Amino acid sequence: MRRVFFITLTLILFLIAACSVSYSQYTPKNVPRVASYWNKIKDKIVQCALCPRRCVLDAGQRGFCTARINRDGILYTLGYGNPIAVHVDPIEKKPFFHVLPGEKAFSIAVAGCNMRCLFCQNWQISQAKPDEASAYDMPPEKVVSEAIKSGSPFIVYTYTEPTIFYEYMLDIAKLAREKGLKNGMHSCGYINQEPLKELLKYMDAVNVDLKSFDPEFYKKMGSMAEIGPVLETLKTVKASGVWLEITNLIIPGQNDDPNQIRLMCRWIKDNLGSEVPVHFSRFMPSFRLQNLPPTPVEKIEEAYKIAKEVGLKYVYIGNVPGNEHENTYCPVCGALLIKRLGYFVWADGINNGVCKKCGYRVEGVWNK
Repeated sequence: MRRVFFITLTLILFLIAACSVSYSQYTPKNVPRVASYWNKIKDKIVQCALCPRRCVLDAGQRGFCTARINRDGILYTLGYGNPIAVHVDPIEKKPFFHVLPGEKAFSIAVAGCNMRCLFCQNWQISQAKPDEASAYDMPPEKVVSEAIKSGSPFIVYTYTEPTIFYEYMLDIAKLAREKGLKNGMHSCGYINQEPLKELLKYMDAVNVDLKSFDPEFYKKMGSMAEIGPVLETLKTVKASGVWLEITNLIIPGQNDDPNQIRLMCRWIKDNLGSEVPVHFSRFMPSFRLQNLPPTPVEKIEEAYKIAKEVGLKYVYIGNVPGNEHENTYCPVCGALLIKRLGYFVWADGINNGVCKKCGYRVEGVWNK
C-alpha cells in the first residue's frame, strides 16, 4: 500500500510540476541548413564528422541519425528551428540534482538520434525523421524569448539526442548566453571532440547517459556504438569546467552485473572525480525490450551501495518513488541538504551551495 501511495502521489506531482508549452504544431516545410562538420570525399560523396559514426553518404542519402542528408554533394541538417517537443520541466527531471534545485528548465528536442537503443524511453520521437514529424516553428530567437517568458533560467536540450540538432542547439545556446540564461543538455555523449569542445563554450551543465561499462552492451543495445567516444566525452566535459552529472539506466539481466558497476564507478572516481553525481535509474519496459520486467528495486539499491563503497560522494536512485536516495546529503556531516519527493524539492539544509550545518561547499551550480 505504501508503494502504491508514493507512485500515485509522484504521478500527481509530476502532472503539477511539468507543464507543456502550447504552440500550434505543423508539418515542417523542410528548409534545411548547411551542416557543420563534414568533408567532401569525391564527386558528390560527403562524410559527416559530427559523431563517431562518420557516415559516408552519396547524394540523396541520410545519415544514421536521419537528421542529416546529402543533397547534391552538400550535407544539410534537418529540423533546424523545428523542435518536436517543447516543455517547461522541473530541472530535476533532466536529471540535474546539483543545478538550481527547484527551478524550471525550458526543454526542447528535435526528432532523430544517432543511436538505436533497444530500451529507449523516448523512442516515439528519437526514432522519427525531423522533416516528416509534426513539429513546432521555433527559430532560436523564439526559443530564447519563450524561455524568458516562462521564467526558466535554464534551457535544456533533451528528450532525443541533442547532437543531431547541433547547429540549432549551438545557435540557441549562444543567444541564450547573451540574454543571461544558462544552457544544459542530456546526451548519450556520442559526439566527436572538435564539435563538443565548441559546444561546451556555451554549456553550463551536461548530463551524460553512461549506458554500461561493457563495450559489448553498447554494440548490442546501441546499434554497434562504441563506448570509447562516450568515455572521452565525459573526460572532456569534466576538463572544460562545465558541470557534469551521469545517468546509468539499469536493465535487468543486461547491464546489472555488480562487477561491471564497480568497474564503472571506479573509472568515474579515478578519471572524473568523486564529486560527479551518478543517477542509477530504474528501467521500465519500453520500445524493443517490453519483454523484460522492471528492474528490481533491490538491484538499484545494490548499485547505490557499490558506488558509495567505491567512494562517490553523490549517488542517486531514480524512477523509484519515495526512495530516500533521491535526497542530497552532506558528504562530510551527513546532514540532509535537499529533500525530494517526485518533483517537489525542499532545499532547506543548503544555502548557495554551502551546508548549513558544517559549512562544506557542495559541488554544483547553485546561483542563477
